[in-house]
Amino acid sequence: MKKINTAIIDIGSNTIRLVFYEYDKNEGLHEFGNIKTVARLRTHILPNGEMAEEGIQLLLKTLSSFKQILADYNVTDIKAVATAAVRQAINNEAIITRMIQETGIAIDILSEEEEAYFGFIAVAHSMDTPSAVTIDIGGGSTEITLFKNKKLQKTISFPFGTVSLKQKFVQGHIINEQERLALQNYVKEGFKSLSWIENVKLPIIAIGGSARNVAQIHQQKVDYPLSGVHQYEMTRNDIIQLKEELAKMPFEQLKQLDGLSSDRADIIVPALEVFSSLMEVVGTQSFQLSKKGLREGLIISRILHEDVKAFDKYNVFEDNARRLAFEYGRSEEEVNMLNNLSEQFYRECCHVELLEYNEEHLQLIKKASKVFAIGEYIELDSSSQHTFYLLANQSIVGMNHEDRVKLALLASYKNRDYFRRFAAPFETWFTKEELKQIRDFGALLKFVYALNVSKRNIVSKITVELIDDIIHVVVTTSERAIAEAYQVERQKKHIERVFKRSVIIHFNEEGWK
Repeated sequence: MKKINTAIIDIGSNTIRLVFYEYDKNEGLHEFGNIKTVARLRTHILPNGEMAEEGIQLLLKTLSSFKQILADYNVTDIKAVATAAVRQAINNEAIITRMIQETGIAIDILSEEEEAYFGFIAVAHSMDTPSAVTIDIGGGSTEITLFKNKKLQKTISFPFGTVSLKQKFVQGHIINEQERLALQNYVKEGFKSLSWIENVKLPIIAIGGSARNVAQIHQQKVDYPLSGVHQYEMTRNDIIQLKEELAKMPFEQLKQLDGLSSDRADIIVPALEVFSSLMEVVGTQSFQLSKKGLREGLIISRILHEDVKAFDKYNVFEDNARRLAFEYGRSEEEVNMLNNLSEQFYRECCHVELLEYNEEHLQLIKKASKVFAIGEYIELDSSSQHTFYLLANQSIVGMNHEDRVKLALLASYKNRDYFRRFAAPFETWFTKEELKQIRDFGALLKFVYALNVSKRNIVSKITVELIDDIIHVVVTTSERAIAEAYQVERQKKHIERVFKRSVIIHFNEEGWK
């Protein structure tokens, strides 16, 4: 599959969304439009199990408006799916028939297992966490999965979600203490019935709108210096503290709370109770957020069905880095060259005991080499600033936030002054020793980057020797390397500062005739 433009209509119990995606083999999967309607279809389920006409009319009106938007976007490739509210309605077949007849949109009702599976697919292909318990809490159901080493082990769907829990336990707009205790007991009883999650001590990965809002509120609270919630991590204490704080707020204050969608003001505390209860049962301190969920799982599954090599869940970052580099004008050949040279130089420095070999350090250097100075695509003179901003301020699949900052600091390295400025908001994230190490690795990468300044990919080998306390770097090329020789002489000062030794560069032009 080379390229698709498609739309997913996700008919949930709380919201109905129309989301547009484009996929290109080189550039990857991108969302380019997102329209949401708060429908709360779950509230239109009657005591006899049918969805009331009012709910059906609301769905009909929403799909009709979505159809007009689809025409505006000129997208005809559409997948419409429905989850708990429609699935649980006993008249769902009649609902599906009416939607086809009156809007022309065919809706697939996902089973509980399918809903859980597609959520897992999205998480596995967008995060680097190898094993976890996932929770996707919607308005009318909650899907739990267990995966180990990126392989799905167990799934289950509970017939409760934020909207149905509010209906069952909450009398007013917001939950009181007595209602909270009743809700807690109910949810914990359900979770404790699953022996396969009890005390497994794996991270919780949360999917869905309520989870995103929890992360956004917490980021606002702590004045978080990064943008994006994908792979944001909180502790169990963070969840409990946030739950207690929000439970004390009046409804009107919750509606105005930064980071919280006003339509979720009445259901955010029930959602936090569910997250807190699950963390207790699982026995974990780690709560991670995945912005990718059901909709992305549907698209990824479709693409993989046609091209099994399109995504690699075991090398999530590597796939994304290649596409990121391509997006900012870097060829795959150049990416591979910088990656190989960076590894060679690091290993050579270790060989002569200028550095102590560490596999994690090598992997970090190799990752940063793939996107080093991508800000040149925007403007050469301010490449460092643009590189740092691009990497620090977008979600990078397969990389947690701490590693994302390390990557941005490494890949944007220009000099010590710029590094100090970029690192300032994150000084509490790292020790002084860690920051020095990142800075030194950035200097190494800047030196290596100079060896391919002409973009001809002519350097085939780097060797390092230490003679009389002077570092000799021998660079073997396939062609004459005047531009590289000039640039590397200018940049060698950075590694001289790192190693506190003089550096002499030798070019061995074996391939030049």
